[in-house]
Parts: sequence; C-alpha cells; structure tokens
Amino acid sequence: MSELTTPMPKLRMYIDGEWVAPASREYFETVDPFTARPWALVPRGNAEDADRAVRAADRAFREGPWATMHPTVRGKLLYRLGALMEEHADELADLEVRDNGRLLAEMQHQIRYIPNWFYYYAGLADKIEGAVYPCDKPALSFSQPEPLGVCVGIVPWNAPLLLMTFKLAPALAAGNTVVLKPAEHTSATALKAMELVEKAGFPKGVVNVVTGFGPEIGEPLVTHRLVRHIGFTGSTRTGAHLYSLAARDVKRVSLELGGKSPNIVFADAELDNAVRGVVGGIFGATGQTCIAGSRLLVQDRVHDAFVDKLAAFSRQVRVGDPRHPQTQLGPIANRMQYDKIVGYIDVADKEGAHRVLGGGRPPGEECSEGFFIEPTIYTAVNNDMRIAREEVFGPVLSVIPFHDEDEAVGIANDSDFGLAAGVWTGDMRRALLLSRRLQAGSVWINTYRDISYTTPFGGYKMSGIGRENGLEGIREYLQTKAVWLSTAREIANPFVIG
Repeated sequence: MSELTTPMPKLRMYIDGEWVAPASREYFETVDPFTARPWALVPRGNAEDADRAVRAADRAFREGPWATMHPTVRGKLLYRLGALMEEHADELADLEVRDNGRLLAEMQHQIRYIPNWFYYYAGLADKIEGAVYPCDKPALSFSQPEPLGVCVGIVPWNAPLLLMTFKLAPALAAGNTVVLKPAEHTSATALKAMELVEKAGFPKGVVNVVTGFGPEIGEPLVTHRLVRHIGFTGSTRTGAHLYSLAARDVKRVSLELGGKSPNIVFADAELDNAVRGVVGGIFGATGQTCIAGSRLLVQDRVHDAFVDKLAAFSRQVRVGDPRHPQTQLGPIANRMQYDKIVGYIDVADKEGAHRVLGGGRPPGEECSEGFFIEPTIYTAVNNDMRIAREEVFGPVLSVIPFHDEDEAVGIANDSDFGLAAGVWTGDMRRALLLSRRLQAGSVWINTYRDISYTTPFGGYKMSGIGRENGLEGIREYLQTKAVWLSTAREIANPFVIG
C-alpha cells in the first residue's frame, strides 16, 4: 500500500495476499470532509476484481492452510489481529477522521474499543459446539456446525472500521473466508487494516479488500456464484436491492439497514440526563448513525420546558475541526449526504415544522469550506411528516409530543423501521413494560447509543434481517449439518423410511 502521508497517494486493493491495482487501471478521489478537498486516489474496481477476490477466498477456504486449521489456532490469529489494532489505534483513528470527518476524540475511543470484538470472537472460535439428540430411531444422531464458505461484507461510510469488524471477526471465527467492500467514500481504513491482517499471519486469500462503486463491483460480489453469505450495512433501499440479487441463488443474507428511532422522555425522567442522552443520540457522530434518536417523543406536560433545556444545551455545541479536542460536532461525511440533509431541512420548513434551532452552515472561518450543518431541532412535528418518517442521517431532530404511555408506544411503533428506541423514566416498571411493547431490535433505558461485542444488534421490520455481535452474531456465519450413525443390526425393509 502506498504511503498515506504523501500528497494524493494512490491506494491499492488487497487480493490473495497481494497489493494490486484495479483491473481497469482507473482511480477516483476520496475527499476530506473538513476541507472538502481530495486527499487520496482509490482503486475503481470492477467485476474482474470481484471475481479475482472471490476466487482467492474460495481457494483459501477449500485448499489452503485455513481449511484444515484448528479453531484454537484461528482464535490465536484473531487475538493477534486485535492486539495489532490496539497497537495502531491512533494511526487508524487519524485516518478515519481524514476519510469521514468523525471527531478524532470519538474515533480514538471507538478504535481502542474495536479490538474487543477480535478478542471476544477469538475466545469463541474453539467453543462452537454441536449437539447429540435423543433420537427415536436405532441411531446416534448429532449435529456439526460448519462455516458457510466465502462471505462478502459490504461496509458503509459512517463507521467504516467498526462496522467492518462487526462482520469480519465472527465470519473468521466461524472458519469462513471474507471479501470486504468498503464504501467508496471511506476505503482507506479497510485497506490499512489489511496491513495488520498480513502482519498477524493470516494465510493468503482468507481476507481480501476490493474498492469501488456499488453497481460496478458491489453487485458482482453479491451475485458471484461462489459467495455464500452477504453481510450488508447501509440504506434500506440498497439493502432490499442486494437482498433480491442474493435471493436468485439462495445466498444467506444479514442486513443492518435504516432507522427512525424514537427517543421517549417521560415527565418523571431525570431531565438533565435525558437532555444529554437526546443530544448524544442525535448530534453524536453528527447524526450519521443508523440508530440516531431522530424522533424525540416528549410527554406533553414537560414538552416546552424540555425543549427549552435541549435548545439551550445544543446552542453551546462546538462545531468545527474534527481533530480539535474541544470540537463536539464535525462535518458531514461527504457532499452527497450533505446535499441530502440540506434537502430534508427544506422539506421540513415547507411541511410547516417549527425550526427551533439551526438548519444552516455554522458561522466562522473554521466551518467555511467543509460539509458543515448546525445542530437542528424542529418542533410542531407530527408523525405523518416526511421529517418524522424518513431517515435523514444527519444532525436533525424532530420533536413530537405525547400524552401517555399508550400514545407514546403508538407513535413510536408507527414507522416502517424498528432498529432502536430509548426510554427515559424514573419508573422501572414502566421502562420494562415499554421495552416489551416497542418494536425495536435495541431498547435503551435511561441511556442511548450503547453497543457491546457481547450483545446482539439488529433491527425489526425494514431495519434489517439477522443479528450482529455476541453469540447471535457468529450463528449468522454457520450452517448446521445433521449426522446419523445407525445402530441397527440390519435394514429390515429398504422401501420404508422413517
């Protein structure tokens, strides 16, 4: 891989243990969101590159040392990769900031946490067990969990290294081989991570990274006949399209898609804590998370006071250079997303929502060139407005009042999505009852946006299929084989089965 500190470095893909140029010999620019200027050239891969990567992964799965490697040894390699991630955390964090504009402080914290996924699944690798069944036939019947084969991971631009890890660690622990396709906007950290994969000692072809645009290389990966699993994180529209492509030859699919998550504040909540939780839920990561608490539901009798507190707190949010330690809100990750968010602000204004805060470019020289949008809060929102139903994926909050628990649940569940929800209350009975009633894959009580390598993550409804992380996460990458060993002395009648 080219040295990333040189002007406009030309990156290379990683296929079959080699750093390679794209078959097309074409490249495209990746842009620093803070400066809005290009800083590196990314390989523009195509179907030929996809085929080469998949075939390398297939050979490694069937023929190489990975195919016969004991799970304990696989676990040691995963652990070593985690240790290398930890060792290079600052370098990876700096690269992530340059590629997608997230806060350096946040990325340093996040990337130091990422090795835990590799440590967790390293320990799990040799603990994948089958079962012996109490069979009603004269036979011993038992199961063997086995890997699927070549797994493709398609990773979005908002948290590239973290969401790559969600797929890579369990897939490898289960014994699969992997081809990763990062988002075209944020390919640098996935390629840098391959230097660590190489250093950790993974055999050639076990992990591969190809780069480029979805139609040109993503779809050829999804439709390749040797691929057995697709793991995708991204928009619901793209996920549904890839799901239909994968269905043609019955590939296993796991999808983590969009959200329009309700963050519900009751009058008996600790309101200062709830303000901080709401701010973190929508303005953390500049609102560019699938779990963003973008619908704030506030009980009517504290609605006005809570909005006043929230607006006062949000006015103090420091927007600017993501590398500055005092910055709390950085730029939008790319021009396409910036334009989309600006469009939704215009839609909200035209729909009659009341803009309490923000909606424009922050003042000051520091924010004059990059893709910056102020923290934005709307009230007078009803749940039928586009701003309340569609995923904005930016620092834009819709506030909706409710009267009681039933109305809160009705508004919260009246959505095509079901990824996450938050409940702020001092009544634990209410909290537990609502956690059952809310149609969401994650429910946070008096907190928001917590994740862990131990805990399953995924969505209801149009927010996805399958789960990542924890024991549920590795099951996505395994298939079960039943084995029958007859104990009968003779086969009495070959024409009768069962």
